[in-house]
Amino acid sequence: MGISKRCFSVFIPVFFAFLIAGSRMSVSSPQGITGRWDLTISVADNAYPSWLEITTKDFVGRMGSARPIKKIAFENSRLTFSLPVQYERFKTDMSFAATLSPAGDKLTGTTKSEEGAELTWVGLRAPALPKAKNVKWGTPIELFNGNDLTGWKPKDPKEPNGWKAVNHVLENEMPSSDIRTEQEFSDFKLHVEFNCPSKSNSGVYLRGRYEVQVMDSYGQPPESHRIGGLYGFIDPTENAGKPGGEWQTYDITLLGRYVTVVLNGKTVIDDKEIPGITGGALDSREAEPGPLLLQGDHGKVSYRNIILTPAVK
Repeated sequence: MGISKRCFSVFIPVFFAFLIAGSRMSVSSPQGITGRWDLTISVADNAYPSWLEITTKDFVGRMGSARPIKKIAFENSRLTFSLPVQYERFKTDMSFAATLSPAGDKLTGTTKSEEGAELTWVGLRAPALPKAKNVKWGTPIELFNGNDLTGWKPKDPKEPNGWKAVNHVLENEMPSSDIRTEQEFSDFKLHVEFNCPSKSNSGVYLRGRYEVQVMDSYGQPPESHRIGGLYGFIDPTENAGKPGGEWQTYDITLLGRYVTVVLNGKTVIDDKEIPGITGGALDSREAEPGPLLLQGDHGKVSYRNIILTPAVK
């Protein structure tokens, strides 16, 4: 959609949301509050990652899970915003407040849980993660040995783990959880083959933070929430997916924030920048290496021939 007035956009993927401010916000300077922020929101002894971007643009038109922010303001180093509920069980709008540090590199804030308890959250400016030049590739690593789950562990040990190795295939039985590698990686090339049954859903999380969608969306228009997309952020140029139940192939290159996705031999995302973490990410520490994570809690799925080639620093 085209917007003639200056608009501000805010994203919090942990709520599976892309948020568009409906009112103007006063900003002291572009360096004051605008930009990308990696958030960590505390819940008792645990914490979950989120992400926030505040930008000034003449055009806002991303797809997926959109909802307008009703109020947003920044004055005297104090940021406040509220937004309507989407999947949450709040009876009123959700409200957030934070203070910007004197150095301008940290937000410290509060919000409320669904039970009404006060939660604290911290936002750090997201790193630029520039793409390396003249990349040299190391020795390919076979992440799945075909015989057992050596090198893999559940995302959450408290959740049911339905993953097993069957005839050189890594597959899950529901109920199941996500599964991740014990090793962590920075920049890499990834080859992975997958079989997603009809109406099922999975995903490949790069560094455990950026989901490349795996699902049965054969014949549907290309879109970021469907096969070949970087979930919620980058649409594939075409839907190169096969019918559900057939084996398919991803060849993915991740350099800094830049991703290239080749689906079944066709380049559907060509060296595009990833704005921030997607919903379901392990954490929001974007500057750090991270594991390969396979989504297993949305339905039955199978993977094989998982080979990662790391970039040599």
